[in-house]
Amino acid sequence: MAIKPLEDRIVVKPVEPETMTASGLYLPESAKEKPVQGEVVAIGPGRRLDNGARAKPVVAKGDRVLYGKYAGTEVEVKGVKHLILRESELLGIIG
Repeated sequence: MAIKPLEDRIVVKPVEPETMTASGLYLPESAKEKPVQGEVVAIGPGRRLDNGARAKPVVAKGDRVLYGKYAGTEVEVKGVKHLILRESELLGIIG
């Protein structure tokens, strides 16, 4: 089963944050926050404009992106958690 997003929606696989700080300290489970970055897995065809054309998506498959902490809808595909977001919910591309 694969997800084919519609319109300007994007499927993102969240990337878990590091468990160790830059100074070498391990973070306990209670100190970890919900991930806010992930890898783009699938992209919809783009938002339909008033003239009937489609707006080309800004992101590409494989891009690493930032999104809001509570953005999108969580879904599970083949036992792996993914997020379905609108392109407007993305905060930036990590590059």
